[in-house]
Amino acid sequence: MTTPSRPISVSVIARYAAGSLGTGGFATLPGLVLAIYLTDTLGVAPIWVGAIIGVAKVWDVIIDPVIGGLSDRSLATTGSRRRFMVLGALLLPVFFTLTFAVAPGAGPVLGGLWVMVAFLLAATAFSLFQVPYIALPAELVTDYDARTRLLSVRVVVLTFAILLFGAGGPELRALFGGSTFAGYLGMAVVTSVLLGVGMLVASTSAPRGSALPAPPRIPLATHYAEGVAVLRRSRAFRTLLGTFVLQALATGMMLAGAAYIAKWVLNDERGTTYLFLALIAPALICAPIWAVVSKHTGKEWAFGLASVLFGLAALSLVLLVWAPGPWLYIPVGIAGAAYAGMQALPMAMLPDVISHDAVTHGPGKAGIFGGVWTAGETTGMAFGAVALSLGLALTGYQESVAGQTVEQSANAVAGIVLGFSIVPAIMVGLSLWTLSRYPLRRHDIEADAALAATDGAAS
Repeated sequence: MTTPSRPISVSVIARYAAGSLGTGGFATLPGLVLAIYLTDTLGVAPIWVGAIIGVAKVWDVIIDPVIGGLSDRSLATTGSRRRFMVLGALLLPVFFTLTFAVAPGAGPVLGGLWVMVAFLLAATAFSLFQVPYIALPAELVTDYDARTRLLSVRVVVLTFAILLFGAGGPELRALFGGSTFAGYLGMAVVTSVLLGVGMLVASTSAPRGSALPAPPRIPLATHYAEGVAVLRRSRAFRTLLGTFVLQALATGMMLAGAAYIAKWVLNDERGTTYLFLALIAPALICAPIWAVVSKHTGKEWAFGLASVLFGLAALSLVLLVWAPGPWLYIPVGIAGAAYAGMQALPMAMLPDVISHDAVTHGPGKAGIFGGVWTAGETTGMAFGAVALSLGLALTGYQESVAGQTVEQSANAVAGIVLGFSIVPAIMVGLSLWTLSRYPLRRHDIEADAALAATDGAAS
């Protein structure tokens, strides 16, 4: 498909960005409350919490490349990826609500199995939307800086969604009954509507297309082979994905740990709301600033700066072991400012990677790239929660059911803090090594765009 050369309209930018209301909400709210819902409301042991969340995300790794390949086929057949996005937008609210619809008295085993199945289906629905959504920017705009602007607007909406769901979700839970079965169900019903609306709006940014001759059917195994192929041939993709997965692991641990920090370190369950306010208010302000910085330094250098800032802020939070208190909002705010760059910049670099591969190896693989990227991103975020759960199990965290009072040992509280601070900082530090090997620069992308324009004019 020929990439449009005309400037992208404000309407398309706005509609595309609306999708982050759904993607940001789904990435944030389960990551924030699902683990503590399992341990402190359903009474599931932390070791099994890690297994439940891990199963759903292993499934993501299995299906995302397939969805990417099918999305590419849909583009080749209909000229659009829209139908996958719409299907995901319609199904996700249903399965997300069911995830938190465990009946009172179900018990830890039945409740855990219910959550595992419902969350697996919700993750599948999310992938149906997210994979083609990730692939769209490479098709919507070709300019190096314009892609940064497109993705910067998306990240503004993303950070707003994180604030809305991260701070508003616990408040809705409190409104409907707190950490009870009814509290979580009420929260899920309201938030699932917002998820679906944002995703449906974003689906209209995908070109409608028209019926085209159907390409030959591709065996499912071929989609996996194509996913492996793009990883093998594209050093830029490998390094960018590796960086993003390591950082998703770090942020996933901190996201899952926030509710535990509020409850057991700050001794205030509603402190989760304030943590998110401290994180997201700076992110909303700084998202456009990172676009300006990247225009002068290049995306990869700005991304590295944001990562260093985030890692140092996370590392400082280890002091909560010895001095818990409201001072933590300062480094959390610094992390929030950096987090905006850690989201906007790699998302702006991914279309560059896809377009560079299209020039060097031929077009038509954006969905494969999107599928592999989504698998890596969701796996990193989920295994952040899994890693936190394993840490809680190792340090003796005591699970409980709704209404039951327990005390946590000093080792368990220290485990919460370490999973919120030093371990994520180490992951971010490792990500800087992979980022240092990213090969593409502005002149590479501008040369690709010029070559594509020349080929388009010649044809």
